Amino acid sequence: MLKIERMCLGHLDDVMEIEENCYGEHHWARDSFVNEIDNAISEYLCAVNEENKCIGYLGMWNIVDEAHITNFAVHPEYQRKGAGHFLIINAIDGCYQKKIKYITLEVRATNERAKRIYEKFGFKSLGVRKKYYQDNNEDAIIMWTENIFNESYKKLFEENREYLKEILK
Repeated sequence: MLKIERMCLGHLDDVMEIEENCYGEHHWARDSFVNEIDNAISEYLCAVNEENKCIGYLGMWNIVDEAHITNFAVHPEYQRKGAGHFLIINAIDGCYQKKIKYITLEVRATNERAKRIYEKFGFKSLGVRKKYYQDNNEDAIIMWTENIFNESYKKLFEENREYLKEILK
């Protein structure tokens, strides 16, 4: 069974393993995560398994009524098993509690798997940041949700919550 914990220094060895596995040599530095843990506007969540190992994380900045997802990754051994959905559900639940209305992010233009999960949660492409990624000058797609307090979004969110329950059975 998975649980959510706020990221702390004790998670960083696992987080760095995930970073290296998911992003290769172009991953965030350990110091970047240390800075985010101490950042007043950031919230970093870890999905932790039965062995108390962080198997995925999601970080975001909360600014007034918007949340910006800064990074999100699940260890390859745990992908397609619900951990990503679990993290997003918990992040959005946190947005509801904090009265955050909109959620945004950037994703690599070629990252079809990530775009699919974001689209499943109601994110829509609303722009492009040209040559955003420094490692290869790839464009980033800017994605936003509608107001998450709209009835249509709440319905979509509850459908995703039910889907997660089925996955994690």
